[in-house]
Amino acid sequence: MPLSIIMPVYNEMTTIAEIIHRVGEALVGLSKELVIVDDGSTDGTREYLQSLAEGETRDGLTVKVIIHETNQGKGAAIRTAIAHVTGDIVLIQDADLEYDPQDYPALLQPILEQRADVVFGNRFHGGSHRVLYFWHFVGNKLLTTLCNLVTNLNLTDMEVGYKVFRAEILKQVQLCSNRFGFEPEITVKMARLDCRIYEVPISYHGRTYAEGKKINWRDGIAALLHMLRYRFLA
Repeated sequence: MPLSIIMPVYNEMTTIAEIIHRVGEALVGLSKELVIVDDGSTDGTREYLQSLAEGETRDGLTVKVIIHETNQGKGAAIRTAIAHVTGDIVLIQDADLEYDPQDYPALLQPILEQRADVVFGNRFHGGSHRVLYFWHFVGNKLLTTLCNLVTNLNLTDMEVGYKVFRAEILKQVQLCSNRFGFEPEITVKMARLDCRIYEVPISYHGRTYAEGKKINWRDGIAALLHMLRYRFLA
């Protein structure tokens, strides 16, 4: 089953070459494409990506690059990428090295075994993870609990970056969020479609704000508003 990997990118010059290499090293022998959307980078990332030839194969990976002229947000970049994927399975990969492509086999297994339509990674059970911000952890648990209340799911880590979908399911959903509201929006809409959702443990190597972390408390408040909006209005 061909795999499409979506990678939204914004100002990740220090990690972009390495993450593309790691994605190429994962699942050797499986047909896969990487759809990269540069979301208005200003640190040289855009120029690096533009230097890659369209359709270039790197480490057995077919690479597509799409450019947003201005920064629109992670959700907007994902929407753009979805229109260009060709695989049967779609996986979202951040560009900052917080998530390890070596976890791809575990993430794909429930879908390949036809037990799941959607798979969420779980940063807090099983895999190693860097110890960082307490209030981020509390905020994540609060948002996940509230999301479970409005969806009747029992997720552990709604805000996780690693999410995998059967392409035919993902393409049924009309996405609206431009920033990190993508996470609650896609969760609520997958629940409304009565999708079979699995969680699998992953490793997580979080970074600090000094190292380039972008999500903040405002995004947490926005996530709460998004989950209520998409559960009851959209």
